[in-house]
Amino acid sequence: MRHPPRSVLLAVAGAVALLGSVSVPVVTASGATPACTVEYSVTSQWDTGFQGAVTITNNTAAVNSWSLTFDFAGGQKLGQGWSAEWSQSGTTVTAADQSYNGALATGASVSAGFLGSWSGSNPSPTSFKLNGTTCNVDADPSPTPTPTPTPTGPPDIGDGTPPVLRALGNKLVDADGTTRRLLGVNRSGGEFMCVQGRGIWDGPVDDAAIRAIADWNANTVRIPLNEECWLGLSNIKPEYAGSHYIDAVKDLVAKVKANGMTPMLELHWTHGQYTGNSAGCSDVHAGCQKPMPDMQYTPSFWTSVANTFKDDPTVVFDLFNEPYPDRATATTTQAWQCWRDGGTCSGIGYEVAGMQDLVDAVRATGAGNLILAGGIAYSNDLSQWLTYKPDDPKNNLAAAWHVYNFNTCANESCWNSQLAPVAAQVPLVAGEIGENTCGHSFVDQVMKWFDDRGLSYLGWTWNTWSCTSGPALISSYDGTPTAYGIGLRDHLRSLDG
Repeated sequence: MRHPPRSVLLAVAGAVALLGSVSVPVVTASGATPACTVEYSVTSQWDTGFQGAVTITNNTAAVNSWSLTFDFAGGQKLGQGWSAEWSQSGTTVTAADQSYNGALATGASVSAGFLGSWSGSNPSPTSFKLNGTTCNVDADPSPTPTPTPTPTGPPDIGDGTPPVLRALGNKLVDADGTTRRLLGVNRSGGEFMCVQGRGIWDGPVDDAAIRAIADWNANTVRIPLNEECWLGLSNIKPEYAGSHYIDAVKDLVAKVKANGMTPMLELHWTHGQYTGNSAGCSDVHAGCQKPMPDMQYTPSFWTSVANTFKDDPTVVFDLFNEPYPDRATATTTQAWQCWRDGGTCSGIGYEVAGMQDLVDAVRATGAGNLILAGGIAYSNDLSQWLTYKPDDPKNNLAAAWHVYNFNTCANESCWNSQLAPVAAQVPLVAGEIGENTCGHSFVDQVMKWFDDRGLSYLGWTWNTWSCTSGPALISSYDGTPTAYGIGLRDHLRSLDG
């Protein structure tokens, strides 16, 4: 999927996970329940900045609004935040409720996050007040009725161990041979924030933000990546490149798995100058969707990714987001040959890495992870996928397909004639489904067709963009759906497992 304009994306800054989460433990003097508890954590930190989070629990009478205050002790400065109205005066930081999360019942919790800057040191705050009451200390000993805790979060999702998936005939099965489906969302950001010099992720990727995805009953999160950022090329800011970027990806994969969901790593933006038909940009760097992967860097990218995750077979590899060699070549046959074999392709000015090159790069590391390969026409055309299917010595390959209401193959007649034959022979995963209507009537049709055949699909995208330019599933990273996203959310919640 193409992305909204940069001006839209500037609304939320990204953050890079270079350090493990550092939390302030909740301590009370005598073991009594405090009036309120606050857990403060630094979820990510880099040279001059950091990402922080707070989890507030109200242990007294229910409130209809809340305001948390604390003081920075090291001269830190508050930047942007989410899930609260954030402000700073001197050293004092205030986080006030938003319209959707002001009510806190007895025993209820709420989480919020922010970006900040620091220099010298980044000590954690030591005192917190909720509506003027000091938290993390003994409550007033005067007797009060024992409250009945009000559950506020979703039930536990999974056990932190997503299944190891493999292709068996035309099905995806787990280690026990049980048929599985990949159902979930895309979490965009890792493909564009770093190359634009603005961070790594677009919006929060802390535990609460990932748990909100699981609360939709999603079992898979597709994570778009950028090869120049992963490989640490010189045009990428050092703080967002190489080991910093890789560690951030590894951290997000761990959070996805901790919520029982399958991480799907996907190469979205790549190197190579293309200025032909339907070009997304004229820059040689990985700043937009290119028609095909490049031989110069893409095999190295997949060799590195496969080596990083080959000991974790729960991670799925999606080789290349949306190939469109058909826009450059003279014939469809040439496009499919370019897709599989790469090399010198008509209309494309750089040496292309074909799908066979990328499968070979992954398997040469010894990685047996499930691999996905999308077709041509921005992964919307699978008409000759079976004819040009790459050879996989592990026989663990699935077809990927993308569909939006404005694509060519966007009706049941096309799906029956083009997709059904592929789905009869190999697992079929709709890696992106969506529509730009700010409604969900089209994705409802897609999900029904895929449900009837036991196939997989993931909605684009778990980001707070415009539903027309994204299209975006959510309006807040707490999981509040847009009018478009509510269709996917309610449908996933209606499914078993």
